[in-house]
This record gives sequence, C-alpha cells and structure tokens, in this order.
Amino acid sequence: MLFYISLLAFVALLVLILHRYRSSIAPLIPHRIRSIFPQFNHYVPLSTFADQASAGMSSSNFDIEANIRDEDSRTGLDERGTQEVMEIMRRERVNFDQARLIRQNRILASNGIDPSGMPLDSKAVTHL
Repeated sequence: MLFYISLLAFVALLVLILHRYRSSIAPLIPHRIRSIFPQFNHYVPLSTFADQASAGMSSSNFDIEANIRDEDSRTGLDERGTQEVMEIMRRERVNFDQARLIRQNRILASNGIDPSGMPLDSKAVTHL
C-alpha cells in the first residue's frame, strides 16, 4: 500500500514539474509525440511586440505600443528576458516596471554591482 502511495506521489510530482517547465521542455519533444499529445502544441513564445504588449509587457515607462504604432520591423523583446520578467511578475505579484527593476538589480548583483551602479569590489576605483 505504501508503495502505491509513493508511486502516486512521484507521478504527481513529475506532472507538476513538467507543467512548470513546459515552455523549455516542449521544443525538445519530437514531433511524433507532440502529435499524440496536442497540449504540447499550444505553447507559442511571445515573439512579436503585439503579443508581448497583450501579455502585459508594456507600461508608460516602457512603451511597446509605440513600436507597434511605428511598425517596428524587429521581432520583439528578448524571449529569455521576457520569460524572466513574466515569472517575476507572477511570483512577486508586481507590475511590469517593478519586475523589470527586480530583474535588472539581479543582473547587476550577479556582476558585482549594487543597485545604484557602484561596483561592490573594494579595490575598484570609483573616483580620481
């Protein structure tokens, strides 16, 4: 009995993990298997400015709609950065501008720079 409960828990955990990381797993699944499971065909990256604006990736400080009005020929924002910002918005329950700031501060911190732009290295020369 304990075996079946642990097996059920394992399958549930596997389903949750696959659902959580479906955007990175879906492109790796062969076409034959995707045709069997049609839910794998629903993932489409936000590749245009219009898609990203409709997903809430625009604000008065970062106006993607101006790119749409000006018929910008670029494909859209960086897909990886877009996914990171959307994940921060979902997890932290913040708006688009706050999520961009959180992501930028994380990038700066990973490169040894504090949020004000000053290097965290004590040997760095910041003035002459």
